[in-house]
Amino acid sequence: MNINILKNNAILRGESPLISSIFAGITIGLCLLGIFMAHTTNADSMVNQEAVYVAKEVVKNVEKEVKTIDVVITAYSSTPDQTDSTPFTTASNKQVADGIIANNMLPFGTKVRIPKLFGDKIFTVEDRMNRRKSDYHFDIWFSSRELAVNFGVKTAELEILEN
Repeated sequence: MNINILKNNAILRGESPLISSIFAGITIGLCLLGIFMAHTTNADSMVNQEAVYVAKEVVKNVEKEVKTIDVVITAYSSTPDQTDSTPFTTASNKQVADGIIANNMLPFGTKVRIPKLFGDKIFTVEDRMNRRKSDYHFDIWFSSRELAVNFGVKTAELEILEN
């Protein structure tokens, strides 16, 4: 290859504006990184330690599975023929909302999960069912009759969670 071509190549001589800009950007970035890293204080370290502590506490408070049971799951909505004369108020005196589940065996406030059907979604027992229903029958509240009817009847494993 002709040496004169290489000598006349602006990129190889470092005279290319693009190459010069890239090198300048890298150099400035490294300088700034060195400046900011050098100014880490004990206060910053304390903040990081506190964040780790909070994260550990959150992990401790995550509900743990206590028991898994096979259940029948149905659905209901806020209509008097499916509930009682107060279709928007649960047996625990709460207003119906997404995540409410009815059952006669578990105490109000018990958290449950149905992974096969709803993944990690957590339901809370806040309502009761007709007494003729088994303890192993759960009824999920839906916002409309159509959604409840479409859900139908299913069987699945239900995880009872520890609070």
